[in-house]
Parts: sequence; structure tokens; C-alpha cells
Amino acid sequence: MTTTVLLVDDHPVVRSGLRAVLDATDTVRVVGEAATGEEALTLASHFHPDVVLCDLRLGDGLDGIQTTAALRALDPAPAVLILTTYDRDAEILGAIEAGAAGYLLKEVIPDAIIEGITRAAAGETVLAPDLAARVLKGMRSPLPKLTDRERDVLRLLATGATNREIARTLFVTEATVKSHLVHIFGKLCVDGRSRAIRVAQETGLI
Repeated sequence: MTTTVLLVDDHPVVRSGLRAVLDATDTVRVVGEAATGEEALTLASHFHPDVVLCDLRLGDGLDGIQTTAALRALDPAPAVLILTTYDRDAEILGAIEAGAAGYLLKEVIPDAIIEGITRAAAGETVLAPDLAARVLKGMRSPLPKLTDRERDVLRLLATGATNREIARTLFVTEATVKSHLVHIFGKLCVDGRSRAIRVAQETGLI
């Protein structure tokens, strides 16, 4: 039985490479290509693919995690297999929580992608053993939940911005920025700016 696949990646060269790999097998048939999450939803609604092979970063608009959640809300809903270069815990866990059937890194061999597509279509979870262990650990010890504004402050903090510069950028007072930093440090269990930035980068919060 042939598995139908929709490719979603904002790089045309990557999509062409994936199509070449998948077209070489009799078990998978590519029914469409999308460069954005919005385009993926339109094509998925039209073609009803068995599996959507989706990158995590899609430029402006919906990212891979948001696209996954939206695709899984369709009826019928395709299985979504993330294929990306990003392997930070927050992104892996976020994709799985959004409903992705699996998560593969682009460094894997072509046969692993084909096998992953087939397994995803069959309702299986597709994760390398080390990624599976990290997902399980993340579910047992979930990442701290930062508000959107706290993430904004943290992103600016990572650029080296001072409290005054952050306040000016976000149109708030310095006192408000300090309050956000107190909450951020508490949630991340850190005692300073540099440590907060390092933890946020390591876990994919920014």
C-alpha cells in the first residue's frame, strides 16, 4: 500500500531533495509541497495526505509546532512527522504535545525517513531512543511556563539589552522589567541574567 505524503519546508532545495528520495521508492508518493504552515493546511485539506513531513522552522507565519496542532485538528487528520535540524528539548516536547507522530533530525539516512513515514502512517510513534528518553524526561519534569511578555523580556535580555533598553523596547517601566526578571529567575531557578539566558537557550525557551 502506498503512503501519501505532503512535504512542508520553507527551503525549495530541501523539498526537492526530499522529493527525490521519496520518489525513488514505491511505498511513498508525494502529493504536494508547501513552504509555509498556512499553505500546508490548505494543501492538506485538499489532498488529504496520510502523512505530513514538516520542518520546525517555516519562516514568517505558523511554525512547525503550530502547524502540527492545526493539521491534527483537521478531519481527517494526517499524521505529522517533524523533520528538522533542531533538537532542543522544548521543541521536541512541544511537537509531541501538539500531536506529532514523531521527530526526526535531518542528519538521518534516507531509509530512516521512509521508515518513519510508514510507521507514522500506521499510527506508531517515531523517535530515536535518545530523543524518546528526553521526551519522557520532559513530560516528567515539564519546562517552566513563561508568559509571552516574560519571553519577550528574556529574548531582549539575551541580546545584551539593559533594563532601560528592554523597558524602552516594550514600552513599559524599568520597574516592570525588574518585576518580570524576578519572576523569570524564579521560574528558571537561577540567580542571575547570564544563567537565565544559558538555561533558556539550552532548553529552547528562546
